[in-house]
Amino acid sequence: MSENQPRKPLFYDPTERRIRSFVTRAGRLSIAQGRAIEELGPRFCVPYEKAVLDLDKTFERSAPTIFEIGFGMGETSAKISAGMPEKNFIGVEVHTPGVGSLLKLIGELSLSNQRIIQHDAVEVLTHMIAPNSLAGAHVFFPDPWHKARHNKRRLLQGPLVSLLASRIAPGGYLHCATDWEEYAQQILEVLSAEPTLKNTAEGYAPRPDYRPVTKFENRGIKLGHGVWDVVFVKV
Repeated sequence: MSENQPRKPLFYDPTERRIRSFVTRAGRLSIAQGRAIEELGPRFCVPYEKAVLDLDKTFERSAPTIFEIGFGMGETSAKISAGMPEKNFIGVEVHTPGVGSLLKLIGELSLSNQRIIQHDAVEVLTHMIAPNSLAGAHVFFPDPWHKARHNKRRLLQGPLVSLLASRIAPGGYLHCATDWEEYAQQILEVLSAEPTLKNTAEGYAPRPDYRPVTKFENRGIKLGHGVWDVVFVKV
């Protein structure tokens, strides 16, 4: 490959010997997002390190902690955090504009119960989150990788579900949502196969009140598109 040829994204991470479920892309950072990172990042962003995170110290209080994988631009995360001030929230996202957007919302809403880790969620869960320490986990609208040859790159597969389940305390929950029906079926099958998790419904669950309907989701519903929520509890 010549120096002038663009490099293809690396889906396979040779250092971790696994296929990543995301592609790191250079998004455009707005002035407001950049300012939020500069001003609020030092307080609300937690650096990644291979050491178990002291949740009480991180949030300066003891409270149930919810872990979210891939919060996008952070609108849903901010609304949920604002609606449940009695809980702590850790959001993990790899894309810088999303981090800046959520930090901006944290400032606008004066949130004190939200923290951000900009890193691969699998590594964060593996090295920073202690077993049985979470009250719940959210995975909303992960990339469906809808082409059959890309299905192996989907986030919600057996190994990650087992890892997530090990970090959730008994009685805690795992809540997933997708607008891709075939992926919803896979999620339901994978979670049902995890012996430490139990479905809260006969199949798909009603949307819990705490998960707001996004503008994108509302538009899809009006066009007749479905959204599927899957909620399991740790037994």
